[in-house]
Amino acid sequence: MRSTSALGPGVGEREAGVYAVMDLLGQRWMLRVIWELEPGPLGFLELRRRMGNCSSSMLADRLATLVLAEVVTKLPNKSYELTPIGEELGEALENVWKWVDARPAPLIQAARDADVGANARRRVDPV
Repeated sequence: MRSTSALGPGVGEREAGVYAVMDLLGQRWMLRVIWELEPGPLGFLELRRRMGNCSSSMLADRLATLVLAEVVTKLPNKSYELTPIGEELGEALENVWKWVDARPAPLIQAARDADVGANARRRVDPV
């Protein structure tokens, strides 16, 4: 991903902040963690199960980053939950879901062609 330091002159502080957040959230598994936590808190093992082929160490790293960013919080019972900021981001992801549903063919085909959708699946909502 592009680093904000490589953006060159003329990039304002606000733009650099937006680019930095896009870079952070664009890291593999980052948005997926938020998506899986959007319905409610999950323990590490359940979250790991839902994440498919995301390794435990990668998941722990992503969770630690999201906790540091105050998007996720670790509860006393060791489960993870979205903070109010994370909930807002989860709602934004719901809009992305609706957007993809309205025009899935080209996006899904492009993801498959790029092999980025190999682990894509619908989130399992609690019953």
